[in-house]
Amino acid sequence: MIETSSLQDFVDRHRRLFVLTGAGCSTGSGIPDYRDADGQWKRPQPVTFQAFMGDEKTRRRYWARSLIGWRRIRRARPNDAHRALARLETMGRIELVLTQNVDRLHQAAGNARVIDLHGRIDLVRCMDCELRSPREELQDELGRLNPGWLDFDAAEAPDGDSDLDGADFSSFRVPSCRRCGGVLKPDVVFFGESVPRDRVDAAARGLDEADAMLIVGSSLMVYSGFRFVQRAASAGKPVAAVNLGRTRADALLTLKTEQACEAALAFLL
Repeated sequence: MIETSSLQDFVDRHRRLFVLTGAGCSTGSGIPDYRDADGQWKRPQPVTFQAFMGDEKTRRRYWARSLIGWRRIRRARPNDAHRALARLETMGRIELVLTQNVDRLHQAAGNARVIDLHGRIDLVRCMDCELRSPREELQDELGRLNPGWLDFDAAEAPDGDSDLDGADFSSFRVPSCRRCGGVLKPDVVFFGESVPRDRVDAAARGLDEADAMLIVGSSLMVYSGFRFVQRAASAGKPVAAVNLGRTRADALLTLKTEQACEAALAFLL
């Protein structure tokens, strides 16, 4: 049940916080989010793992859009919400930051105790030999193979995607793994793909060591994040949330602050 208190009081009362962040934490850095205030999709759902792996046309479409969208996400920089959480860690008040974001902005702001629940958009993974390589290297190769696409521009979309509606992707060339010739995929967890078990277990251990849980900028509509709120509630740990709009965990919250993340956490700066 939500009580009347302030977020600063909540943080002051709990010495070791397990922080879960979502897309709302990065919108202030120019990275769009997926859902509206009711937790509904703002746009068509992202490509699924099954579609990406099973269809070459889908992979062409994904990488063509990413060629355009990557330019924006690589320029993104931490905002005051990221800096506030980094400050909280330097104060010794964070047990762990578990982020659903793939942009690595928490690390760029200075957080060290971070688990990237859904992976990293700055890495590319070969689905056959498991080789990881920098996304920037693939960007150069995509541009070399598809020079005519470099002049395209498109509306920004979440996680380095872009809207290229009506484009013909049939001639777009996608490189294979330089080591084994396998399929290349961003090193992120797509919809329909499971979060690696060791990542979930490490996050659960962090939650077990914490005094309370703080959610920053997530509607928790995806179960991979919501399960940690369930675990906290089952253990009797207080849970606070900063989010503009409804969350899947509203009934489990001790405190909810409906503000932009930067404004809600400004007291830490």
